[in-house]
Amino acid sequence: MGKMTDRTALSVRDMVVTFDEYVALDKVSVDVATGESFGIVGESGSGKSTLLRAVAGLNRFEEGTLTVDGRNYKSHGRTKEFYRTVQMVFQDPYGSLHPRQTVDRLLLEPLVIHGFDNIDARIARALDEVGLGAGFRFRYSHQLSGGQRQRIAIARALILEPKILLLDEPTSALDASIQAEILNLLEQARKDRNLTFVMVSHDLGVISHMCERVAVMKNGQIVETVPVEALEKRAFSADYTRQLLVASEGFRRG
Repeated sequence: MGKMTDRTALSVRDMVVTFDEYVALDKVSVDVATGESFGIVGESGSGKSTLLRAVAGLNRFEEGTLTVDGRNYKSHGRTKEFYRTVQMVFQDPYGSLHPRQTVDRLLLEPLVIHGFDNIDARIARALDEVGLGAGFRFRYSHQLSGGQRQRIAIARALILEPKILLLDEPTSALDASIQAEILNLLEQARKDRNLTFVMVSHDLGVISHMCERVAVMKNGQIVETVPVEALEKRAFSADYTRQLLVASEGFRRG
């Protein structure tokens, strides 16, 4: 894949994260090219969500470096500029939106914090982009279905016009029929905006649908990084990856 010759959107070098005595990330290094869709898979506890959260600034890292869009970021504290570049969509659309706020308020808040203008037009466009009409603007998030909430969470991430989206199991809490809709919506947004995706999932079917390359994690380390076609052709080196494929119920192709 010639993609890696392009500019690097995100670079993690020798990142270490520990919780008390437990080493959650053990010298992890990853490079993601601008415009790439990069997947991270692994069983529960492998460190994949910890890696995403450390990039987002939600977990501290003790060692290593993080470079995003050519700028270095320390373990803690993220600038406003960081959040205009990098946004995260969480697994649980119920937990990530305030239930007593209207959709309008949820979308307005990041625009005000970051000093955007044309606020009405931006909110209307964001709702349109995620397939929700203007009628949703003054509903409360507790009045929405899980799929609608996740659309709002995506709209809220996209409204700041970021370059990189971090996606932590963005459809695993949703019904299968709605999962496909949300994945297609994300795919369309990536194409329209030339976004870079870093996507964590335990479901190899989702990763093979969405991503171009995939890092396989185990015990806080990256076992291997392969093009996604290698999963489909079973062309990979690590036994662990083979076991993961067999175990993944989502991987029912071919």
